Amino acid sequence: MSLKPVVALIGRPNVGKSTIFNQLTKSRQALVADLSGLTRDRQYGDATYEGKSFVVVDTGGIGEADDGSGNIDDYMSAQSHTAINEADIIVFVLDARAGIVGADAEIAKELHSLGKPVYVVANKIDGVHEAATAEFFALGLGEPYPMAASHGKGVTNLLDDLTSDMPEDTADDAPDGLKLAVIGRPNVGKSTLVNRLLGEERVVVYDMPGTTRDSIYIPYERNGKNYVLIDTAGVRRRGRIGEKVEKFSVIKALQAIKDAHVVIAVIDASEGIVDQDLHMIGYAIDAGRAMVVAINKWDGLSDEQKDYVKMELDRRFGFIDYVKVHFISALHGTGVGNLYPSIHRAYESSQFKVSTSRLTQILQDAVTAHPPPMSGGRRIKLRYAHLGGHNPPVIVIHGNQTGSLPKSYERYLENEFRKVFKLEGTPLNVEFKLNKNPFAGKSASANPKGRRIQSKSKTKGKADGKKHRSKSAYSTKKSSKHSTK
Repeated sequence: MSLKPVVALIGRPNVGKSTIFNQLTKSRQALVADLSGLTRDRQYGDATYEGKSFVVVDTGGIGEADDGSGNIDDYMSAQSHTAINEADIIVFVLDARAGIVGADAEIAKELHSLGKPVYVVANKIDGVHEAATAEFFALGLGEPYPMAASHGKGVTNLLDDLTSDMPEDTADDAPDGLKLAVIGRPNVGKSTLVNRLLGEERVVVYDMPGTTRDSIYIPYERNGKNYVLIDTAGVRRRGRIGEKVEKFSVIKALQAIKDAHVVIAVIDASEGIVDQDLHMIGYAIDAGRAMVVAINKWDGLSDEQKDYVKMELDRRFGFIDYVKVHFISALHGTGVGNLYPSIHRAYESSQFKVSTSRLTQILQDAVTAHPPPMSGGRRIKLRYAHLGGHNPPVIVIHGNQTGSLPKSYERYLENEFRKVFKLEGTPLNVEFKLNKNPFAGKSASANPKGRRIQSKSKTKGKADGKKHRSKSAYSTKKSSKHSTK
């Protein structure tokens, strides 16, 4: 399989890189708002144009506050430099309204030394005369592409030249891979876990809550298998979501949960299990996602604290007793490798397939061992079951008076199916359908089938009567004939 070309969007903060990213990928994958520094990590997206595919990398701003002071701008800049090094093509985005500033000149100097194709985009051209872009020739990187990315103006011209030397798509392109969404409250160690799983400093790790504002999609390969890790923004309580950007980030986190095959819920062992952890896990369960729980920062607890956390798990995690819980240290890598077997078991459970006959047999065995209760003086009958969907798996059971089944019996059947099929880490939806009699409440005389039978009977009688009469008449004629003779 040939690797797709990688196109990196580079530039100062707030020049419109994320807007261009969304235009190229035809998505709303990157957060866009009128605030500088919104994109802090590398954001990956797939783009296709005229039968050619490539990967677009959106980056945080580069060239500002890059003074080694240790603040987050240094980390953002480092991520941008990493994207430049791994890219095949660079798109250098500038602000047409601001013109060339000192940071732009420094970035251009670095790009000159790389020897990679560079496309200069003069963004935010709306309201500015296109002649104003002439000054960007001074950067020595070629003719600038005028663009108003927010309106889609000028994007096609860039794509035409950008993809001119790219190969056509081939049929052997690998699938995206198993998508893993890493979720949790801010500062529980999600990005540290992502970096540990990847084996590199792929996302920003910074000791400040809320560092990851966007959901970062990171494709990678491990032991010959393809994965896509989704590092999500920390989900705060609603009362603490003050900024517009934070509200967007929560939406992105919830979208990532829906987009994932398996969710890794990270909990800070040092803070214990709080209500927000349960709300977040509950949302993932409601979305039908398979799940693995990682209790992080485990190595920093005393034995007494560990016993308390385990007791809290038993008390508060009863509603997800089918989910595997791992005690890890993302910082030191302890227990992280053990997540993968549980991830695969959860995914396989969410995708399991079984025949209707096998499901019905298990249903009948469960009913025989523990019959449903009586309702209205009649025994509730469950007749057959079939598979109704995947991720999460859905089992549909048909019978009479199914609406009268108590919740306890529904849970009993769910547990029986889980036990037989060894389903781990995935929600299981058991739905009940009522078998309806289409002629219920109708009198026998009004039964259409009855009318047909009655009509047929009368017709048969009439036909038989004609047959008898004909035979009698023939006999009479024959007798007369003989008498004449």
